[in-house]
Amino acid sequence: MVAILHLSDIHMGSGFCHGRLNPDTGLNTRLEDFVTTLSRCIDRAVETPADLVLFGGDAFPDATPPPLVQQAFASQFRRLADAGIPTVLLVGNHDQHAQGQGGASLCIYRTLGVTGVVVGDRLETHCIQTQGGPVQVVTLPWLTPSMLMTRPETEGLSMAEVNDRLLDRLRLALEAEVRRLDPAIPAILLGHLMTDTACYGAERFLAVGKGFAVPMALLARSCFDYVALGHVHRHQVLCTQPPVVYPGSLERVDFSEAGEPKGYVWAEVSRGSAVVEFCPLPVRAFETIAVDIAESAEPQADLLAAIAQAPIQDAIVRLHYTLRPSQLEAIDSTALHQALAPAHTYTIQPQLVSLPSRQRLPELGEGDALDPLSALQTYLANRTDLADLAEDMVAAARSLLTTTEESPDWESPACPLEEPEPSQQLRLL
Repeated sequence: MVAILHLSDIHMGSGFCHGRLNPDTGLNTRLEDFVTTLSRCIDRAVETPADLVLFGGDAFPDATPPPLVQQAFASQFRRLADAGIPTVLLVGNHDQHAQGQGGASLCIYRTLGVTGVVVGDRLETHCIQTQGGPVQVVTLPWLTPSMLMTRPETEGLSMAEVNDRLLDRLRLALEAEVRRLDPAIPAILLGHLMTDTACYGAERFLAVGKGFAVPMALLARSCFDYVALGHVHRHQVLCTQPPVVYPGSLERVDFSEAGEPKGYVWAEVSRGSAVVEFCPLPVRAFETIAVDIAESAEPQADLLAAIAQAPIQDAIVRLHYTLRPSQLEAIDSTALHQALAPAHTYTIQPQLVSLPSRQRLPELGEGDALDPLSALQTYLANRTDLADLAEDMVAAARSLLTTTEESPDWESPACPLEEPEPSQQLRLL
């Protein structure tokens, strides 16, 4: 039996916008969070101990991490080498340069010849000797067209056609590796990929146009005793015979993962069987407070009450609240900042709701008419701000109209003009 610690998607160096500067260390607190969580995984591997550690890819947010972040990652995996625990580092999509061309950020470990570290940057079978016995690990990194096809083969093809051809090539290449496996030794498939049955998260949209879904039938094969996957950030077991497992990302990357448990998988694998356990880790919480105070009589009090009820202690918090423009003066920003002070970091995002559009006056067609009093009443019905004056205005208008109707005719009495004489007409002309 081989005891395996399976982790993936560390993304060390991401999420700095959710952290702050630690004045004691000079580091972003989110980097410290990621290092602490990874350290807990390595502690388990060293102390239990594990016979083998499998990393499913995406060590960093991109292929060119800053030296400080690389050092933080390397210092933890160096502990495995010092303890004599073999480690397989698989290359994920975020670890690759130029979509797989020109190496990957993790290849430095192979170049330096770090003892006990295997870098999986191609489809290949690795026979590894562990304290629990030998094990075969087939590495399947994030695939790009350049890995299985030449450029002339892809010219003029649509993305769907390229993906279909890639799957055909993958079937043949994977079958070739399967036929080389020793049936007497435990076999593991370690892949960084999307499957067609997984529940995806934000990672699916981050890789649009760069990857394709691998059918589960291609992975869940009896020749493999355990299928260790990476890329999808949500932990899930897709199959039990053999176990096909995503451990999920090690830390929460953003608010889309707020409700997901984070951790690693501990697996005990032997030929023909595997026992799998998900081990959650205490990671920093992401908390969203959403409040609608547009109809509130006491908006400030309602906002403070919502903050007080939320578990914001040491959490990364965002406060969303909607209000009307007339309520802006009722909000005390200083009080909100003081109420959110127990959070690790927080953002405040108010949103103004638009005023309801006024009802249009009735359409008048040919032959229709609207008397002045009715027109005024219709107008006032659409002016809620004049509601207190409406009755007095209608009364005043009615009084004016009545007075006008009772007044004498303004036309002058009939007084025909005399016709000018012909001589006068000539002078006028």
